[in-house]
Amino acid sequence: MQGPQAQIRRALHRFALLTAVAAFLLLGAGGLVTSHGVGMAVPDWPNTYGYNMFFFPVSRWVSGIFYEHTHRLMASLVGLLTTILAIWLHGANARPLLRWTGMGLLLLGPGVAALAPGHGADAVVLAVTGLAAFGASLVWPQCPPAPLWLRWLGSLAFFGVVLQGLLGGLRVVLLRDQIGIFHATLAQLFFALICAIALFTSQWWLSGRAHHVAARSAARLPLLFTLATTLILCQLVLGATMRHQHAGLAIPDFPLAYGKLWPATDPAAVMHYNQQRLEVTDANPITAVQIILQMVHRVMALLILVLVAFSAWLSRRRLGPTAVATRLALGWCGLILAQALLGAATIWSNKAADMATAHVLVGALALALGVIQCIISYPLALLAESPRDLATDMKVENCKWQTAH
Repeated sequence: MQGPQAQIRRALHRFALLTAVAAFLLLGAGGLVTSHGVGMAVPDWPNTYGYNMFFFPVSRWVSGIFYEHTHRLMASLVGLLTTILAIWLHGANARPLLRWTGMGLLLLGPGVAALAPGHGADAVVLAVTGLAAFGASLVWPQCPPAPLWLRWLGSLAFFGVVLQGLLGGLRVVLLRDQIGIFHATLAQLFFALICAIALFTSQWWLSGRAHHVAARSAARLPLLFTLATTLILCQLVLGATMRHQHAGLAIPDFPLAYGKLWPATDPAAVMHYNQQRLEVTDANPITAVQIILQMVHRVMALLILVLVAFSAWLSRRRLGPTAVATRLALGWCGLILAQALLGAATIWSNKAADMATAHVLVGALALALGVIQCIISYPLALLAESPRDLATDMKVENCKWQTAH
C-alpha cells in the first residue's frame, strides 16, 4: 500500500501529464486560428473588445472571434496549470510564496476597484486569484522539493508560458506576422519541455530504469536521435514561417511541383504561377522565395523520414525489438509517416483548416517524442567523465527525492 508521499508524487506526475495534454490542445486551437486566418478577429489585447476576456459575453463568440477568444482562454488555462506545476516542484517550500502572493493580490483587487472604477472585472479577477492562492497555501502538499535541476525546468516552463502569452499579445498589438513565427515556434518548444517534465516526474524515470536504457544505447543512436530532432525543429520553424506568410499554397500540387521535380523560379514563371493560382481571394501573390521555402520543406521532410526510419532500424538491430528505445523509435517513425501524409493531404485539400492543423499537431508530437528519445537514450557515461560524475549525482538526487516521498 502506498504512503501519502508516494501518492503525492504520483499526483504530481499526473498533473504534469494533464498540463502536457492542455498544451497540446492549445497548439490545436492556435493552429485553427492560423489555418482559418482569424488571428486578428479580436483586435485588442489583453482585453477582448474592451471586456476583460473572462467576462466577454458568450453571445458574441461567433465566427472568427470564437476561434481567437477560445484560443486566449485556453492559453490562460495552460498558464495557470504551468504555474501550479512549477510551484508544486518546490514542494512545501512554496507555501510562503503562495501565502504572501495571495495576500498581495487580495489587497490589490479592492485597490484597483477603488482607484479605477472602470476596471471592476479586473479587480474581481485579481481578488479571486489572490483568494485561490492564499487558500492553496493552507492545504499545499507537505512534500520535499524536487531536485534543483527539475525545479529549474519548472521555472523555465513558467517563464516560457509567460513569454508565449506576451508574444501572442504583441502579434495582435503590433500587427507583425514575424512575431507569429516566434510565437508558433515557442509553442512547440514549450510543449516538448512540459512532456520532458512529465517524463522526469514519472516512476519509470525515478526508479532508474531510464539509466539502463541509456547504458544499452548503441553509440550512434543518440547522435541520430539528436540530429533528427534538430531537423524536426528546423522543419517546424520553416512550416511556421510559411503559415504566417498568409500566401496560401506556394505550390498547389504534390508530389510534383507545378508538374516538375523542381519548379522554375524565374520572374516570368512566378508571374505565370500567380495567374494560374486557384486562390485568387484573401491570398497574397507568391514569390520565388516562398516557392523555394516550400521545396526545402519537402526535401527536409524526406531527409527526416530517412533518418528516423534508419534510427528505428538501427535500434531494433542493436537493442532488440522489445527495448524501450526501439519501441519509441518505431512509434516515432509512424508519426513521421503520418506527418508526411498529412502534409500531402494539406496540399490536396487546398490547405483545409482541419488538415493543416492536424499537420501542426503531429509535428508537435514528433518533436516531443524526439526530445524524449534523446533524453532517455543519451549515454550518461559521457557525463560521468566529468570530475564530479554528473550522471551519478543526478541518479542519487532522484533517489533521494523518491525516498523522501
